[in-house]
Amino acid sequence: MAFELPRLPYPKDGLEPHMSTRTLEFHHGKHHQTYVATLNKLIEGTPFAKQSLEEIIGATAKDDSKAQIFNNAAQAWNHTFFWSCMRPRGGGRPSGDVLKRIEQAFGSFDKFAQEFTQAATSQFGSGWAWLVLDGGVLKVTKTPDAVNPLSQGQTALLTCDVWEHAYYLDFQNRRPDFVQTFLDHLLNWEFVGKNLAKAA
Repeated sequence: MAFELPRLPYPKDGLEPHMSTRTLEFHHGKHHQTYVATLNKLIEGTPFAKQSLEEIIGATAKDDSKAQIFNNAAQAWNHTFFWSCMRPRGGGRPSGDVLKRIEQAFGSFDKFAQEFTQAATSQFGSGWAWLVLDGGVLKVTKTPDAVNPLSQGQTALLTCDVWEHAYYLDFQNRRPDFVQTFLDHLLNWEFVGKNLAKAA
């Protein structure tokens, strides 16, 4: 069965004024849609057509001959995950077990925020910043292009998209301002908590 573009978990204007309706119209309605449509064309009539995104990513991540399939499957997965990492009136500090685990891993929430910001702003070119669970340990990582934690044997807890199309309409070339806005006003800590509890 063909993959479909998932609906956003909030209205297109739900992240205003921190992420514009126009950005979501292009990012979700154009970029994400293109990854889904391209993947469907690439896997039509192949065994991949009966697999989940996670299965396709796992099967193609280390196979250069399947790079186009991997890129589109991973980007379809990455974007679906990214939408859930944000919510209206989000951001700020987490609480409960999420805050406790972050403080244990990084020393303090502020140090985590600094490390996450550094990963997001220092990623050269297109890519992603992540909070992952790696062997039971919380880590901040960054990946280029479509690469994601699934292809690295890690569990994704949180991501920030730092491809230019994620922020250029609202922030132009000011990636640090976008990342700060993501942390302060958009981040969905409830979703992170659910991912952490599921992994445990």
